[in-house]
Amino acid sequence: MKVSDKLARMTRRDLFKVAGSYGMSSTLLAAGTFGGAMTVAELAKAAESTYEKRFAKEAKHVLKFGAAGFNQRNLLIERAGCLEFARDLESRTDGEIRVEFIGDNQICGQLSCVEKAQQGIIDIYAASTQNSAGGAPYLNVLDYAYMFRNRADQYHFLYSPESQRILREPFEKRHGLKFLFSHAELRGIQMGLAWEDRPTITKLEEIFGTKNRVTGTQLGRIAMQALNLNPVPIAWEETLDGLKQGLIDGAETWASAVAYANMGPVVSQSVNLNFFCGTEHTAMNAESFDGLSGDLQDAVMESSYLTQVHVQAANEAALVNTVGQSDPMLPNTIFAQNNVRNVFLPDSEIKMAEEMCSPEFQPQLWEQWRERINGWAGGIDTYQDIYNEVRTNTHTLAENVEPRRWWKA
Repeated sequence: MKVSDKLARMTRRDLFKVAGSYGMSSTLLAAGTFGGAMTVAELAKAAESTYEKRFAKEAKHVLKFGAAGFNQRNLLIERAGCLEFARDLESRTDGEIRVEFIGDNQICGQLSCVEKAQQGIIDIYAASTQNSAGGAPYLNVLDYAYMFRNRADQYHFLYSPESQRILREPFEKRHGLKFLFSHAELRGIQMGLAWEDRPTITKLEEIFGTKNRVTGTQLGRIAMQALNLNPVPIAWEETLDGLKQGLIDGAETWASAVAYANMGPVVSQSVNLNFFCGTEHTAMNAESFDGLSGDLQDAVMESSYLTQVHVQAANEAALVNTVGQSDPMLPNTIFAQNNVRNVFLPDSEIKMAEEMCSPEFQPQLWEQWRERINGWAGGIDTYQDIYNEVRTNTHTLAENVEPRRWWKA
């Protein structure tokens, strides 16, 4: 059964009917526990049970969680951990914290969630760090080209106490937000249908001169310009139409984003450049966090840690079993169903890309933004410090990276 068919026997109207009785958060949290398709009656029974547990006593704090375009369906494709975090935090605090999960772009989207969290309209948000960089520019710190060699490096850094010093503390100080956890992939170029009948790409130069969507990250644009990939700023919500109408040749994003956003039908080749981060993170308004008692703050951190561990394992599995990012590709994955070809370029081509655009080989391209980010971080060399830290990682497989509580030395 397709992952996207999990609720195939249920219409959107059915979902809202159940939510009308038990609330959307209880309904989504209940739906997220099912491993296969469910009937309306099954969901209603699970939602009722979830509701009764969540409202067994009055919550001390109700935290509003704006989760961009995520819902119980697509969080089984890109395993960003949002519902797992909400469910664990409520259970861990025995209902003293209740999380109201608001996805499907109902309260905020990829570009606006960060700003609404800063304004206190929502307490927690989930969106990519790259889209959020428009409202919180310090998040550009993750986007130096080829700073991370693979997904294992990304998880290694997220677990490292060095992430406190280089990422989390400056982010909180500058933007009033607490970085909780993140999924980890690396970005490539997702070619549209104009490339459907062309041979599978084998050389970097074959995509030189193409026009490609870019996110809100300024550093991502530097890399794309250096690679002659003509970055065009397009909102995530408009990228599907841009690819469908041929307004752009491709889009820089990552594999599971193509799959969860239903872009499979308009993507023909997924070129794994792996040139900078694709990190779907969850963060919290710092004032909301500081307003919690010490034991509840500890609970937020422990739930964040558990969710980070869950995401690390679940997304690695979903990339192969659900999305189809493997060679050979498994049948019945989203990429297989939509005839999306994986392009894993030879190491020599990736090295060429690195030498064309990374701060290690092209430092002059990055000077202005590197100096700016370093200043925001108190004068440290953010690129070099992250680069050095992740090269202490000895793993190439992300699932083998040892989890650590990053806030404990």
